[in-house]
Amino acid sequence: MCGHFLEQERLVWLLSAVVDRIFSGIQPTGTPHLGNYLGAIQNWVRLQEESSSVLYSIMDMHSLTMPKEPSVLRQNILDTTAAILACGIDPKKCFLFRQSLVPEHAELAWILGCITNVPRLLRLPQWKMKCASQNNEGTVGLLTYPVLQAADILLYKSTRVPVGEDQVLHLELAQDIAQHFNKKYGEFFPMPKAILSTTKKIKSLRDPAMKMSKSDSQKLATVNVADSPEEIVLKFRKAVTDFTSEVTYDPESRPGVSNLVSIHAAVTGLSIKEVLQQAAGLDTARYKMVVAESVIQKFAPIRNEIKKLQEDKYHLIKVLEDGAEKAKELAAPIYQEIRRLVGFQ
Repeated sequence: MCGHFLEQERLVWLLSAVVDRIFSGIQPTGTPHLGNYLGAIQNWVRLQEESSSVLYSIMDMHSLTMPKEPSVLRQNILDTTAAILACGIDPKKCFLFRQSLVPEHAELAWILGCITNVPRLLRLPQWKMKCASQNNEGTVGLLTYPVLQAADILLYKSTRVPVGEDQVLHLELAQDIAQHFNKKYGEFFPMPKAILSTTKKIKSLRDPAMKMSKSDSQKLATVNVADSPEEIVLKFRKAVTDFTSEVTYDPESRPGVSNLVSIHAAVTGLSIKEVLQQAAGLDTARYKMVVAESVIQKFAPIRNEIKKLQEDKYHLIKVLEDGAEKAKELAAPIYQEIRRLVGFQ
């Protein structure tokens, strides 16, 4: 009896303790593109070295908000996993897992959805934009996936979340949901804070007014991590700039050239000023090839490692399954306490 009491005391202490914990996720869209790598994955690699509790998830449940063939989704999950590992994510230093293998994500999303205001979700710009792209016939999943995002974060009592600028509003929703839950059921969730990337947002090579995206219909607009050197050279050669040949950095008036400068700085680790000094005397046509070569050198070892990993799909599956088991162990006591707080047990 005394042992049981001590175990309960220990559990209460573990649940109340605030641990510095990082959570982030990526949708399985296949091999990531340059913007994914520079804006998120590169940051993930750094964070796994700096924190003792880090979780990275392949967000396969979120991917269903846009129509997907099952066979395509299965392959995309493996390709995304291979790419993340090739970029330097180490399952020994973090939990890397597939979201749908931890059912508590969906179960907590239902609980949180029951305390989330519908008008709040309708105001989110992503809902308006994606719903419009689906002829204003957006699904319930498309509307409520920000609540699932909140569950992803809160299930592990995460304290820090690497996000892009376009996801800040979703993190603010997660903070609001956590506050609402704490007010209703008592202080439980810590307030997750954003870790914003210092890398400038990478733009489309064909339309520098838009961010780089896998869904871009223009094939030359997006550089993928696994692109061949020939493909990378072609895409940068066709990159939209302007009629001024000098290389300068002015995102407002010269977005195309400035995007190239941002990419060059990000892949080399140089500052914008240092990149411009190197580009002095080059016209934009020659500079495009300098940037292309820098990207090729950065991605060459990653591309080779992706190919190796893709040849062993069972290894990729095991990595995700092992990571899910560890994530479940972490989530289980937290979720059981949530069940108790809301009255399920």
